[in-house]
Amino acid sequence: MNFAVYRDLLRIRSVRTLLIVGMIARFPHSAAGVLLTLHVVQTLDRGYAEAGAVAAIVTIGIAVGAPWRGRRIDSAGLRRALIPSVLAEAVIWSVAPHLPYQWLLVAALVGGLFTLPAFSVIRQALGVLVDGDRRRTAFTLDAIATEVIFMAGPAVGVVLATQVSTVLGLTLVGLATACAGLFLMWFNPPTRSEQLPDDGTVPAVAPAGIGETAADLIGSRNGASGLRPGSSLLRRGITRAFPWLTVPLVVVMVIAAGAGLVLSGSEVGIVATLELSGNEGQLGLVFVAWCAASVVGGLLYGALHRPVPPSLLLIGMALLTLPMAFANSTLSLALLSIPAGLLCAPVLSAASEKVADLVAEDRRGEAMGWYGSALTSGVALGAPLAGVLIDATGPWGGFITVGVVSALIGTAGFAARGLGRRPAADPERAARRV
Repeated sequence: MNFAVYRDLLRIRSVRTLLIVGMIARFPHSAAGVLLTLHVVQTLDRGYAEAGAVAAIVTIGIAVGAPWRGRRIDSAGLRRALIPSVLAEAVIWSVAPHLPYQWLLVAALVGGLFTLPAFSVIRQALGVLVDGDRRRTAFTLDAIATEVIFMAGPAVGVVLATQVSTVLGLTLVGLATACAGLFLMWFNPPTRSEQLPDDGTVPAVAPAGIGETAADLIGSRNGASGLRPGSSLLRRGITRAFPWLTVPLVVVMVIAAGAGLVLSGSEVGIVATLELSGNEGQLGLVFVAWCAASVVGGLLYGALHRPVPPSLLLIGMALLTLPMAFANSTLSLALLSIPAGLLCAPVLSAASEKVADLVAEDRRGEAMGWYGSALTSGVALGAPLAGVLIDATGPWGGFITVGVVSALIGTAGFAARGLGRRPAADPERAARRV
């Protein structure tokens, strides 16, 4: 391990500023989840199931909107692409808290569709500002920053909901996110190499042979279209719509979904465990231990000389989630969450690094959007999956289920690493395996 890589990377002014901007841009929405839940339960006097439905609608909106927002960034540039998000964040979340429940669902869907794409923008810009092994360190720092935000954001949301009001809290979230979007537009981080500032940053080099690799991975060897004469109509349509899509990239998306599944399922399991024991007031202690472990794991992973396949990291995190099923107190749950937490930031960093390596930068915004959608889809699936098992068996069932399912996803991803490779040895292509 070489921890000096963090010092060297943070000496680059544009990288340092981008990480700070990313934290500012993400902070408002880190408080939105708990605010929205408490608004439905307390202000609208509805149940937790209905609060979960609102959260699911927002998640669906984000999953659908992220690729579209990413493609818009690729085609129109960052500033023009962010204008709809800035307007929507300010208007929708200023109006939504005053709506009845049924109309809140509609507002939540629209709000999700136009959510400020801070996650994909920051990751896309980091992929341009740094290259090679430094990308791993940069993505790790970003994952660590995200963990720090999600330790503080929900606490701020609870204070706003309990000490002020959920209506004002949600309005402030919308306005703060709109301001963050304006700040992001003003900073205008580069999404292409030609936009790099002249401050000593090294341009990111697009992976050599992307088009050829894509053709190989879909089974092509001839023709300008990159398709065999007998290719199916579906395959032709997919290739034309997503020329950057390759088998290894699909595997990364599936692994991202698996990571989202185990993380959201574990979160529900933690809440259920503490609620069953009557210690829900100590929820923050467990989350601090869980997130702090992720920060430490991220720091260790970012200092490694060689990348670790995200599929292996997902398998490890999923298996280390299983012991949380045996927790019988707040202290034991906090301690058992640490091993799984150590691999949280590394999984997300490794997957982001792989997307940046596999996709040329002129299509990387759309690819990062789909990566975000895959992660969000896993989050949307993990919570209800764990919830069903928790209702049927108890909190332990939620941990076991999401742990086993995510471990199987990681195993399948690891087994699929060799798909689409040429028969002959190719060191460059082997280095890109998932």
